[in-house]
Amino acid sequence: MGRAFVYVILGGGVAAGYAAHEFVKRGVSHGELCIISEEPVAPYERPALSKGYLLPEDPARLPAFHCCVGSNEERLTPKWYKENGIELVLGTRVKSADVRRKTLLTATGETITYKILIVATGARALKLEEFGVSGSDAESVCYLRDLADANRLVNVMQSSGGGNAVVIGGGYIGMECAASLVIGKINVTMVFPEAHCMARLFTPKIASFYEEFYRSKGVKFVKGTVLTSFDFDSNDKMTAVNLRDGTKLPADMVIVGIGIRPNTSLFEGQLTLEKGGIKVNGQMQSSNSSVYAVGDVATFPVKIFGETRRLEHVDSARKSARHAVAAIMEPEKTTEFDYLPFFYSRVFTLSWQFYGDSTGDVVHFGDFLGNSFGAYWVNKGHVVGSFLEGGTKEEYEAIAKITRLKPAIEDLSDLETQGLGFALTLSDKPEPSEAVVVSSSSGSTFVTEKPLHVWHATAGVILAASIAAFAYWYGRRRRRW
Repeated sequence: MGRAFVYVILGGGVAAGYAAHEFVKRGVSHGELCIISEEPVAPYERPALSKGYLLPEDPARLPAFHCCVGSNEERLTPKWYKENGIELVLGTRVKSADVRRKTLLTATGETITYKILIVATGARALKLEEFGVSGSDAESVCYLRDLADANRLVNVMQSSGGGNAVVIGGGYIGMECAASLVIGKINVTMVFPEAHCMARLFTPKIASFYEEFYRSKGVKFVKGTVLTSFDFDSNDKMTAVNLRDGTKLPADMVIVGIGIRPNTSLFEGQLTLEKGGIKVNGQMQSSNSSVYAVGDVATFPVKIFGETRRLEHVDSARKSARHAVAAIMEPEKTTEFDYLPFFYSRVFTLSWQFYGDSTGDVVHFGDFLGNSFGAYWVNKGHVVGSFLEGGTKEEYEAIAKITRLKPAIEDLSDLETQGLGFALTLSDKPEPSEAVVVSSSSGSTFVTEKPLHVWHATAGVILAASIAAFAYWYGRRRRRW
């Protein structure tokens, strides 16, 4: 028994929903597209799980956050897929893939064939057992990766009201879940081995602001150590966690957010893997021309930095999925994926955005005692990254634009003085393509680039005139012949 499709999307997360939306926009025919997902529901906006889904009052629930509401587009409910002739194969695990034969074998024994496959399998949460700690199967130990995890976490939170929660990990999941726990009136202690939260992105100064804000909400931090074991009473109810430094923390529940691992196992030995993901080109195409990869599972060229990277964020999943479909449906019109890395988070009353790369010298600016501040990262004399907390839409757009422009910086102290104003001023200038020196109000200089739009227009006019002259001459010659 089997079915055949022109296009198959393997995976039912954010990337799958956005890919399906792009297929429909580009005119995919009814019956050509299939989505296979282990989850029992249509693709949804996964960020909602660590934010609105966990709130004690008016929590987010499906169908409210099906794709593509995260980018202010239409909501793709199961009805939408049916109306557009897209087959949803839900609650189904694929146990093997054969890219040479272009087949997928499901756990139920069905064979699904394809002409083009988009791998959107995402990633799985790392488990404590992978670090030598047992106890993940305990009723009050929670992870957060999918809807089933979120439902389980909500139930544990509801039974732990007024109790103690320990959050293991200081990254996205840890910080966002901690905020939801506090709102749910649960006492929170965060434990992580790094010197500060969000260590892969935040500088110590930026992290200090957020940690102090969390402390003002009652959150405690235990840094530089890790979880080693759990304590349970005679009824198998959790009572405490033990840390490597000897600390014992009271705990009614634990949330573990210690990273993810891309789901590539189906394709090991069949596709080229790199940096933990499936290596793809600028069209999101893998080493097999019939297979594309998008989202967390894809390692792709980041043109702005001239290297391949695998990015773990919803924005990358959305945009890489759309680009892959464009490359599949209209390859001759689709340029290489030119993505500017983008990360964001919203917790409590705070909201930040980051663009680019967090390497090089850091220049902080703004009011770290208030709630509007930021930073630039300058590497090899150029701005390569920008961060802003508490910005407006226009301000976030400005830091994104100047990060893509990568202006040269000659004076870090003057950049600090100008702060956000530097981005706002430079972003108002036309897009550049030739070096030019710009003077600042303090007399220092920044090397940016000069627009060549006038030159391009002039060249176009000259070329058009030349063609017209040749056509006139050629016409006269033909009349003589």
